[in-house]
Amino acid sequence: MTPTTSARRTLAAVLAAAALTVTAAAVPAVASPYDRPAHASVDSPFRLAYQKDVAVRVLKGVFERGDGAVVDRYVRADYIQHNPFAPDGAETLKNLGASVHQQFPDAKYDVKRVISEGDLVVVHSNVVMTPGSRGSAVFDIFRFQGGKIAEHWDTGQNVPDTSANGNDMFSTVSWPGTSAPGAPWLTSYNKKLVVKAFDQLLVRKDLGAIDRYWGADYQQHNPAIANGTSGAKAGLGGYFAAFPQLKVEPKRVIAEGDLVAVHSHYIPAPGQRGQAIVDLFRVRGGKIVEHWDVVQDVPENSANDNTMF
Repeated sequence: MTPTTSARRTLAAVLAAAALTVTAAAVPAVASPYDRPAHASVDSPFRLAYQKDVAVRVLKGVFERGDGAVVDRYVRADYIQHNPFAPDGAETLKNLGASVHQQFPDAKYDVKRVISEGDLVVVHSNVVMTPGSRGSAVFDIFRFQGGKIAEHWDTGQNVPDTSANGNDMFSTVSWPGTSAPGAPWLTSYNKKLVVKAFDQLLVRKDLGAIDRYWGADYQQHNPAIANGTSGAKAGLGGYFAAFPQLKVEPKRVIAEGDLVAVHSHYIPAPGQRGQAIVDLFRVRGGKIVEHWDVVQDVPENSANDNTMF
């Protein structure tokens, strides 16, 4: 990933602090399942839908409109920030949204897919600061507490001019071509499969895991890696050879239906700060058939004390 520019720092801060939706006057509050004490399951469809709706409202409201009222409504005052370019707190988020909206009034937070499990939400987006530019690929992760956003992690990467695989960083290519997560009863099985595959391939660096867990029609969206299982073997094989002391530390896994996201710290060599990476996998028929990711270098300094993980 290229070094962070001042524009990227501004963008990263926005994404990082990002929290809630359009103005309170324009958009009514979402009915919160957290207001219902008798509500049984933290993973009920109603609660997961609420969290996903709020997360998207957050990002588009703060980022596209500079709306501070939604922060008061949906973000905890003690909001914990892991984006290294933004301090903690809801007030910081409100100020940030107003500042960015003033500087980039036509910015768009184009949300591509959203998944939720437990108290976590993952949002995959194309963030375009200036119309006509390719913008950035961004993953935001939010943790909810009591119906409000309590914590945030993210990774952001500039979208390059070209791709080694012919796929862009956002589309869904594998059948059935939808960005929505599959049936909820698939979640547990697919999450376990991806955890095993990720551990064997990226933690243990066993390229044979690709034969065991990846489908023959595997679609790649990392712009530096060729398509298919052969592309994955060549790309990762070269990566492992270049960094024989690579250490990959998974931090959290969030799944819904056929989509599974893994947030990790990749450390190429001892003593290096490494990269914060979110890998998103799509599973079909017991095989991984599609992959998106976003890679961000961990900077030397941070505006908060929380690390990126």
